[in-house]
Amino acid sequence: MAVSRLLFHLSSALGPGSDILLDPYLSGWEELIRFMESLGPLVSLFSYKVQEKIVLLRQIQAEDAENAAYSSLHSMMEAELLRGVVSFDRHAPSGCRTLLRLHRSLRWLQLLLEKLAAGPDADGRLATPGEMCREAYREVLAPHHPWLLRRAAEAAFSAMPQRAVLLRLVCVERQEEAAPVLERLIGAIGEVHSRTHNALQDRGMLDLP
Repeated sequence: MAVSRLLFHLSSALGPGSDILLDPYLSGWEELIRFMESLGPLVSLFSYKVQEKIVLLRQIQAEDAENAAYSSLHSMMEAELLRGVVSFDRHAPSGCRTLLRLHRSLRWLQLLLEKLAAGPDADGRLATPGEMCREAYREVLAPHHPWLLRRAAEAAFSAMPQRAVLLRLVCVERQEEAAPVLERLIGAIGEVHSRTHNALQDRGMLDLP
């Protein structure tokens, strides 16, 4: 993952007002997938699921290119609600439902980076990457996943690389160097996540089936 490229995409995704521009948002996700794939072969199960959702949104964008309804988060939501393609009581494919799944995964990654930036606990111990991923997963994603996927996640987090590998993925060598880089990255992810969360919440879409 190139932190500079990711920061560029995240900042470019901040549209006017509280909107999110979908092209740079998805480009940011493509950069985050490289980070996820570096966490080990078992975590690629999650990166594959994320990639599927990115491809689906890109396809929807291409099919609707003439209307440009999928240029931003707000315009997508308004268009899909008007067309009646968003279902609030059953599984039904839509751009909003797909983006909600990406939104949850973005929060998982944000929590992971926050835990990586936190440094040692009161006893001077640093959490392992597996512990950090597991805690973030149980908080954000596990409540929305079936039993088999939760089991696969537990197995994946037991085979995570060392903490030093994660630090190198964000372009630092030592824990002491990580905080300034990670705080900037966490802040950028947090702004995108907050805008998306508010837009979904305002439209009652945080629990789309």
